[in-house]
Amino acid sequence: MNNSIFNVNIIGRELSIVCTDKECEELQLAAVYLDNKIKDIKAEEKIIDSDHIEIIAMLKITHELLILRNITSFDMDEFKRRIITLEKKVDEAIAMEA
Repeated sequence: MNNSIFNVNIIGRELSIVCTDKECEELQLAAVYLDNKIKDIKAEEKIIDSDHIEIIAMLKITHELLILRNITSFDMDEFKRRIITLEKKVDEAIAMEA
């Protein structure tokens, strides 16, 4: 994969990031999301200190990520146990009909 320099603007600050082409597309979306989150916090919370705003934005985005991880987490062992239980119930039902 080729690396390229990606320029992004977040709250008026120009940043250059080295990334792959695929990462550049994703980082563009992330930059827009972060920029919007910071603007929302500025509007809602009436905070002037930019460091404080950026930390709150990072905290809120991290919280969103952790919630998504918990929602989308998949316990394979629990899934296998449930399949085994269902198989036993099906076998028992078939045996009762025979």
